[in-house]
This record gives sequence, C-alpha cells and structure tokens, in this order.
Amino acid sequence: MEIKRIGVVGAGTMGAGIAQVCLGGGFEVVVREVADEHLESGLGRIRAGLDKWVAKDIVEGHEADAMRGALSGTTLLEDLYDCDLVIEAIIEDLEAKAEVFRVLDAGCPAETILASNTSSISITRLAASTARADRVVGMHFFNPVPLMKLVEIVRGEATSDDVHSVIDDLARKLQKTPVTVADYPGFVSNRVLMPMINEAVFCLQEGVATAEDIDTVMQLGMAHPMGPLRLADLVGLDVCLAIMEVLHQGYGDSKYRACPLLRRKVDAGHIGRKSGQGFYTY
Repeated sequence: MEIKRIGVVGAGTMGAGIAQVCLGGGFEVVVREVADEHLESGLGRIRAGLDKWVAKDIVEGHEADAMRGALSGTTLLEDLYDCDLVIEAIIEDLEAKAEVFRVLDAGCPAETILASNTSSISITRLAASTARADRVVGMHFFNPVPLMKLVEIVRGEATSDDVHSVIDDLARKLQKTPVTVADYPGFVSNRVLMPMINEAVFCLQEGVATAEDIDTVMQLGMAHPMGPLRLADLVGLDVCLAIMEVLHQGYGDSKYRACPLLRRKVDAGHIGRKSGQGFYTY
C-alpha cells in the first residue's frame, strides 16, 4: 500500500508536529480540529514550524511553500475519509479516541490505516471499536515531534504484518527511528518514564529536596538533558496523571499509584507550561 494523503486528528502541540513532519516527508496532509479557532491556531503552529525549518536551513523557502500548499484544514472528520492513513492525536482519553475511530471506520475505505499517537492507551481496545482491527496501529511520537527521532510503533493484538511494515517504512521516510513494541500499558517509554517522574514528585512532596535540586540531581548525576519535574511541566501534569492512572489500572500494581501532589496540582489547574504554572512558574 502506498501512503499519499495523511489525515491528522488534532492540531495541538503533538498533532501540529506530526502534521509538520508528514509535510516534510512529501505527503499531502489534512488536519482536523473541533472548532474554527482551534483549527486556525493549529495551522498557525504548523506554518510557524515550517518557517523555523527555513530559518535553520533545514529546507529551502520554495520547499516550505510547497509544503504549505500540501496542507489543508477542516473541522469535519468526514473530510478525512479519503486519506490513506489517519493519525489521531487528541486528548489521552479512551472513549474520546474510540469515538474518533468509530466515525473514521464507518466512513473510510477498507484499506485506510487508522493510527493513534496515544502514549499509553491500549491499541487493542481502540481497534475493538472498529471493524478493521487488523488495520489499527499505534504511532507514538515524542515532543517536540520535529526534533525527537523516536516513534514507538505499537502492534495491537490484531495489527497485520502488512500494516506494521507500511508504518515502519513511513516512520523512516519521516526521518524517524521506529521501534516496535507490544501493546502493554505505557508501552516501553511511559512505563519507564512516568514512574520516574511520579517518584520525583513524591520526593518533592516529602521534602527530600527542592524541585530545582531534584532536577539537578537527575541532570548532573544521571546525564538527563532535563530534570523530571521540568519534563513533567513540559509534557503536562494532566497528561502525566492520566498515564499514571492507565498504568495503575492496567497493571493493578501499587507502584504505579499517582502521587497525591501530582493529583493536587492537576486539580488546581497548575498543569505545567501550557497553564503557566506547574512545579515551576512560566
């Protein structure tokens, strides 16, 4: 199967980044958002990303112009029915994602591949909301998408070898390094990362050290490019909490229980950079 036209559902930070790298790969891209104001904001993010590529001499001006010409936006899922691949990149909520998949499954041709950018939710469960479980797959990109090289390709229980091969090849065309993982809660990345972040929040809650010092220990002692609490603010504390809850529910192990301080921060609306306040002030 040849991928030519890619739909991206959601034009937030992740969706916009995914759309940008797909344009960079030479694909036609249509982005869907729920309302006109969100769509315009998302398209603006994508165009700004292309401008950065030009400024950094990653692409020529005429190449960026061609990419802008290959980009379109819509508020209707129906406008993605003619895509060869649709990548969902909305909020980390099973039912919201499943509803998108049900609508796409009902309208897209049988050969269309449906992918999710989920960072923790079961691809098998998402696939069960469709009649094409063999053509559902996970494509977990990392933030910021234009810079981060990894894509976790998640095979659901029924994902076909053909679909896996197509998505693996696509990731390489996008200048990414694909790693195939099995469909377990959190996959590899967040099964390892989120408990570390959560434990850093426990250290802060218990007064073991300040946020700055916890991050410094991990940066200088463990050679992490960013400390876990600053990383949590970047990811979004609401997203971190949602993933911890998926891990806790999926494994039933108390080691995955969310720190009360993390939950309190989310309840207060202090969810990181996007709100201006998290473990740090922005």
